[in-house]
Amino acid sequence: MQCPTLFRQTRILDAVAQTDYLAEVLLATDGKFHVGVDRAQIPEGTEISDLTGLVLGTGLVDLYSTSGEPGFEQRETLASLAEAARRGGFAKVGILPHTQPAIDDIAALEFWRSQKHLPFMPWGAITKGCEGKQIADLAELAEFVVGFTDAKPIANLALVRRAMEYIKPLGKPIVLMPQDLSLVASGVMREGKWSLQYGLSGIPDIAETSALAALLELVRLTHTPTHFMRISSARSVELIVQAKADGLPVTASVPWLNLWLEDKDLHSYDPNLRLIPALGSEADRRALIAGVKSGAIDAIAIDHTPYTYEEKTVAFEVAPAGAIGLELALPMLWQQLVETGLLTGLELWQAMSARPAQCLNLNSDQLSLQTLFDPNQSWTVTASAIASLSHNTPCLGKVAIGKVI
Repeated sequence: MQCPTLFRQTRILDAVAQTDYLAEVLLATDGKFHVGVDRAQIPEGTEISDLTGLVLGTGLVDLYSTSGEPGFEQRETLASLAEAARRGGFAKVGILPHTQPAIDDIAALEFWRSQKHLPFMPWGAITKGCEGKQIADLAELAEFVVGFTDAKPIANLALVRRAMEYIKPLGKPIVLMPQDLSLVASGVMREGKWSLQYGLSGIPDIAETSALAALLELVRLTHTPTHFMRISSARSVELIVQAKADGLPVTASVPWLNLWLEDKDLHSYDPNLRLIPALGSEADRRALIAGVKSGAIDAIAIDHTPYTYEEKTVAFEVAPAGAIGLELALPMLWQQLVETGLLTGLELWQAMSARPAQCLNLNSDQLSLQTLFDPNQSWTVTASAIASLSHNTPCLGKVAIGKVI
């Protein structure tokens, strides 16, 4: 049995209580943290850690990520995904329903109901097979899923309206991705001066904003609580701010990479930067960060999307979209946003913990102080240093500063 360990002058970021303070922290032999311990109550034989500047925060919550298993175990297994989540500081991870088979009926849910020992929360599919054609049996799924999404755009707005009407009395959120695929066409990065300079086909930001405006009208009609995933443009932030001011029951999230990088960073043509949504402009990134700070953007999502080396090691234009991030998001965002003063430590922690939990209607008592983070520890992102089976990340080979310990 490991000895108790005392961490002196630890920064406590309690995203639920919204407090930021320093305290002595005891890590007991049962793995639980005790904050503000009296020196007289420290057990005999306790080790005194010489680490300084540590942060203890509430467990992180990821709204949505992709599991390889079932169906694509070569990309990611449940065991590797759970370990990646643990190493990244995540207490809960939402699992998107486009597995094989899709989470669209009770039979598919049996697999996930048998994994209750793991930190996963499955989303139910809105439509059969996430194909956007036929609404799944939502009432049958409701008791066992955290909410409903197809994890991709649904072109049929009449179907979306009916789904909203069905889901509203079930008391579960619906998650929609605003994107007009006819405007996306063959685009692979955000349209603008950098797409012209790099010779890559562009995606206009109205592909997102026009779809978002239409979906917001459906929310106005049905008043169904709706979460908008993968928000990536400044104009989208404005639309969400206005919708909230109008009293619409909406929340929104931004993928972490859209806060860390922008379109000009595609100069390397790294296929790991082929993403959905595409990286936006500098103005978009600044607006998204401001949206997180103000609360207009409720949550930062990881959207961990594993692909094998063979799948990703192709030309940028034909690479499948997505990157992993459960082990990388916190250190990279801490350095990019907190150390630069764009967000406070508590603001970042809230956007990755308490606020995504609120979007999922999770009780605050499900979040405890359990993630111990060293913002000063340097480590190199290598295949052997991360738990995920897939290594499709633009961070590979880079030095990261900050690590969950």
